[in-house]
Amino acid sequence: MRVGRIPYINCYPVYGAIDRGIVPLDATLVDGVPSKLNALTAAGDLDVSVVSAVEYAANAERYLLLPDLAITSDGPVRSVMLFSRRPAPDLGAARVLLSRSSMTSVALLKLLFEHVWRATPDFAAADAELADRDALEREPHEARLVIGDAALHLAAAHRYPFVYDLGEEWKRWTGLPFVFAVWVSQRSTPVSDALRVHARLIESRDWGLAHLDELAEQAALATGVARRVCAAYLSGLDYRLSYAHLAGLTDFFRRLAEAGQVPNGSLAFLPAA
Repeated sequence: MRVGRIPYINCYPVYGAIDRGIVPLDATLVDGVPSKLNALTAAGDLDVSVVSAVEYAANAERYLLLPDLAITSDGPVRSVMLFSRRPAPDLGAARVLLSRSSMTSVALLKLLFEHVWRATPDFAAADAELADRDALEREPHEARLVIGDAALHLAAAHRYPFVYDLGEEWKRWTGLPFVFAVWVSQRSTPVSDALRVHARLIESRDWGLAHLDELAEQAALATGVARRVCAAYLSGLDYRLSYAHLAGLTDFFRRLAEAGQVPNGSLAFLPAA
């Protein structure tokens, strides 16, 4: 079994106990940014993986969702941010750089520009995913979408006068939580194998949620972000997939389907043992 893992600190609560040997996982872990894991999973190279929510919507016929496991926020997410030199409604025709790492964040940003901010920027893929000043200055832009640990760094630097948290913007717009990533298994993966991995991931997640202070310390050492910021970040995320989360997920998919960006499908879950 090959299991995908995002190396960002937002996955620490799900994999922390596995990494420490507290929860055994008889599988090979494969690290990658969301876009890389999306591609590996779509190619059938991973049996179970965390993927962007949009990857599931685009290829739902290939996958089964793992129940009660996701990366979500009910309001601010803190690691999916639009940093801008002017207000978002004033970015019409302005150059907005998009992260190459996350399909879901890009899709959400475009929905917000169309339906909330009512602006049509000139979108371009960012050459750099780093939050350092040199990388920013090399790429002309009025705003940029930054995700993951880099977003935490850039938010702390206060380089942009206007900062938009996409989880918070979605909540303000729809009143619903937002699901950024889900865990899936291939439909071709034996159900018994996928269930074993799922059980270990849930067990590890439950340990992680009970040890967020320890994980925040690890996150601070790994990223250089202040421990209190890491603690606030991790405690603000939710790793379940409840009815409320599913309502947010299906509303997001509905909007994408209406725009012709994903097929108009349905959710399918890994069956219980």
